[in-house]
Amino acid sequence: MPKWLKDAIFYEIYPQSFYDTNGDGIGDLQGIIEKLDYIRGLGFNALWLNPCFLSPFMDAGYDVQDYYTVAPRYGTNEDLYRLFKEAHKRGMHVILDLVPGHTSDKCKWFTESCKHERNQYSDRYIWTNYVWQRPYEYPLIAGNADRDGCYMLNFFLSQPALNYGFKDITHPEWQMSYTDKRVQATFDEMMNVMRFWLDNGADGFRVDMADSLVKNDEDKSATATLWRRARAMFDKDYPEAMLVSEWCNAPRAINMAGFHCDFILDHHNKLVHNASRNIVNGVNKSYFCKTAHMSAKDTFSCYLDELKQTKDNGYMSVISGNHDTPRISYTLDETETRLYFVMLLTLSGVPFVYYGDEIGMRFIPQPSKEGGYNRTGTRTPMQWDNTKKNLGFSTAETDKLYLDVDRTKNAPCAVQQLQDNGSLINCVRELNALRHAEEDLQADGDMQVLVCEDSGLLCYKRGKNTAVAFNPTDKALKLDFAVDNVLYCVGKITPSGKGTTLEPQTAVIFKL
Repeated sequence: MPKWLKDAIFYEIYPQSFYDTNGDGIGDLQGIIEKLDYIRGLGFNALWLNPCFLSPFMDAGYDVQDYYTVAPRYGTNEDLYRLFKEAHKRGMHVILDLVPGHTSDKCKWFTESCKHERNQYSDRYIWTNYVWQRPYEYPLIAGNADRDGCYMLNFFLSQPALNYGFKDITHPEWQMSYTDKRVQATFDEMMNVMRFWLDNGADGFRVDMADSLVKNDEDKSATATLWRRARAMFDKDYPEAMLVSEWCNAPRAINMAGFHCDFILDHHNKLVHNASRNIVNGVNKSYFCKTAHMSAKDTFSCYLDELKQTKDNGYMSVISGNHDTPRISYTLDETETRLYFVMLLTLSGVPFVYYGDEIGMRFIPQPSKEGGYNRTGTRTPMQWDNTKKNLGFSTAETDKLYLDVDRTKNAPCAVQQLQDNGSLINCVRELNALRHAEEDLQADGDMQVLVCEDSGLLCYKRGKNTAVAFNPTDKALKLDFAVDNVLYCVGKITPSGKGTTLEPQTAVIFKL
């Protein structure tokens, strides 16, 4: 296990929307380099960059054309190497987004695979034998290649699925077993991609759709064998590099597949805030919504179960949001957001914060850009300074911007919030500092639930003697023990006999 993960707090950057230094309206690697001191100053010591490889950008870079080349819109390979070096100088780590399940249909591997004549890429993708061989249970595309056959998609139309074989063979005339030597070259090449970037300074990878490799693999055991190979390579040759999966099932991702971390997303875990899924029949059902009155037991059950199953094997990673989900501010007000940050930054595991969430950037609905669809409103440019053009993101004219910035009069901006001691950004900065200072609150500190009630009242112990208590509701709730030696508080606590009343919308971190 990489030692640095114990105290890591990640900051996710969507490169095209972070900071534009050349005035073309699109963020770039130089922009990230110039903002490293800002990020480090807030207490973040690790970065996750969304895809920055050569791509036609039909899916914001998740359609890779060349895994070994930085997209020119962001800079050059040398710029990325320099980013690694500058981050390392500041005691920071940088992981890249790896998309192993599919490529762009413009990738050389795919264009070669489409050829009628057999070549080294013929089996790199999943093909049927004939164009008329098109079982409807699979997403197959016909009539788009010289080769006689249909190819499988992994997601969008421009994303042909790479061939890692099938676990359960239902059409033996064209499906290959995941143990077939003909498909081994696919994962071998993905291992080469990882080695290339690790050798040039990367500190690991976030793996997109990590469980999607082997097909007809219901329990994901076959896919797990591939990632175990990667983990063995990391342990042997890159012991301080990390792998975090977009799997959304920590026991499988960590225990079975060998990932160091797994993202706990909203697919089945109620702990994670997602604005779109928290709205049920027009009612906000987030645990952090003051009027929702959600059960702490119900909210935490899945997280606690997976935490118990993965103890000592790896870390669960909760997020403030990401490039695929509506902004946290979409359905939570600022106080509710502060409560969420208290939880995010005191839970066991490795936390991830999406750029702009530290200032409460808004979700701005708009037409799809680069495959964003309903996610585009979460990908708008970072808001740096309300005294500058385009809020400091870019000097380009508005019609040249990748996406427009928030044009409302009270759009939150980093520079102005940093000057306000009571702002959201300073709340995040203080919580990050506390997590770094208190070993109990770091990734590997034990976690024990002390109170978990249907009323919403929650209190958990971290490490040896640090505790965190929550009352997210609009009504006062009482703990039956005294809260002394407070380290941080949002809201207000009041002594009440031998206990402590948590006033509405309160979170408190304290020593036991």
